[in-house]
Amino acid sequence: MEWYWALALLLGSILALMAIGMPVALAFLAANIAGAWFFMGGANGITLLLNNGFGSLTTFALVPIPLFLLMGEIFFYTGLGTRMFNAIDKLLGRLPGRLSYVTVIGGTGFSTLSGSSMGSTALLGSLMVPEMNKRGYKKHMSIGPILGTGGLAIIIPPSALAVLLATLAKIDVGALLLAGVIPGLMLAGLYVLLIYGQTRMDPDAAPAYEVETLTGREKLLQIVRDILPMMSVMVLTVAGMVGGIFTPSEAAAFGALGVLILAALFRCLTLEAIRKSVVGALRVTLMAYLIVFGSATFSQLLAFSGASRGLITWATGFDLEPLMMLAVMFGVLLILGMFMEQISMMLLTVPIFFPLAAQMGFDPVWFGLIMLLGLEISFTTPPFGLLLFVMKGVAPPDTTMREIYTAAFPFIGCTLVLVVILVIFPGLALWLPGL
Repeated sequence: MEWYWALALLLGSILALMAIGMPVALAFLAANIAGAWFFMGGANGITLLLNNGFGSLTTFALVPIPLFLLMGEIFFYTGLGTRMFNAIDKLLGRLPGRLSYVTVIGGTGFSTLSGSSMGSTALLGSLMVPEMNKRGYKKHMSIGPILGTGGLAIIIPPSALAVLLATLAKIDVGALLLAGVIPGLMLAGLYVLLIYGQTRMDPDAAPAYEVETLTGREKLLQIVRDILPMMSVMVLTVAGMVGGIFTPSEAAAFGALGVLILAALFRCLTLEAIRKSVVGALRVTLMAYLIVFGSATFSQLLAFSGASRGLITWATGFDLEPLMMLAVMFGVLLILGMFMEQISMMLLTVPIFFPLAAQMGFDPVWFGLIMLLGLEISFTTPPFGLLLFVMKGVAPPDTTMREIYTAAFPFIGCTLVLVVILVIFPGLALWLPGL
C-alpha cells in the first residue's frame, strides 16, 4: 500500500471514531489495534504493539504530570489563588483598568502554580468577570485578559501539557519547561501593553472608581503575607531546575509539597479540599497516560506502514525554506485548533512534525516551544477553542459567543507577535535551558 493511503486510513479511522463521539484516547486505541491487525500481521502485531505501548508508560519523564496537576488543584481548592488575587487588586490602587491588570499579573502567577489553562480560566472567570461587570468594564476588557492569561499556563512552568509534549516528542522535559519562562513573561508583558493601549484609546472601556488607599505598611503586609509565599514556590521550583538541584520530577514533588505546606500555614487545608484536589488530578492524569499510550502505538504504526517516511520525503521534496515549512506547520496547528482540542492535536501532529523539524535542522526544544505557542493560540481559536467554552460557562448569562470571540482576537495577536520574536531571536527560548 502506498504511504498516502496508509496515512489516510490511519488518520481517517481516528477522525471517524472521534466524529461519532468516542473519547480521544479510546479512538486512538481502537484505530491502532485495527491498524496493527492490518499492517503488522494480525494477533502477533497487536501483541507487539501493546507491549511497546505499555513500555512507553514506564518512563520517568511522566512523573511530573500528576504532581504538577495536584499542585494546581490544591492551590485552587484551598483558596490560595483568591488570596493572591485580592492582594494584587489592593496594591494597584487607582490605576485605570486595574482589574484587567490584576487579571494578567495574578493570572500569570496562578498559571505558574497551576499548570492548567482550564483551571486558570475558570478561576479568573468566576472571580474577576462579575466584579469587572459591576464596575462598568466593557466585555472585551473583562473577558480578553482572562482568555489570554489562561493560555500562559501552557508555556510557563510547571506545565503538564509541556511535560506531555516533551514525553511524546522524546525531548528533554526540563529543557522545555525552562524554555517557556522568558517567553511566558514576555507574553504577559505584551498583554499589559495591549491593555494600556485599550484604556488609552477608550477610557470608558474601564471606568475609574474610588478604591481604598493603603499605607506603605499595609502594602508591605499584603506583599509579604499574600503574594511572596505563593510566588516563592514557583521561583524555588524553577531555580532548582536551573541550578541542577532538582530534576523536573523532583521539582514537581517539591512544588506540590510547598503548596500543601502553605495551605496548612494559612489554615485552609481541609479534608474536602484534599479530596477534590486528588480526584481532579487523578482524572486528568489517567487521561494523559491513555494519551501517551495511544501516541506511542500510533507513531509505531506510522513508521511500520511507511506513512511517516513517505510523508517526510514528500514534504521535503517541495524544496521549501525551513521558515516556510515552519509557517506551514504552525498554520496547520491553527486550523486544527478551530475544530479539535489540544491533546488530540498533539497526538496527530507530534509523530509527523518533529521528524520534519529535525529534517529542517530546527532545535527540538525551540520547536517544542513554538508548538506549545501554537497550541496556546488554538485554545482561543474560534469557533471551538476550548477556553472559549470554559469562559462561556463562567461568564454572566447575557454574554454571547460573538463577544467572547471578539475579546480573544487581540490577545491571539500578541501571541503571534511573540512567535515572530522567537523566530528572529531563538536565544530567548534557549538561553535558560542552556545554563
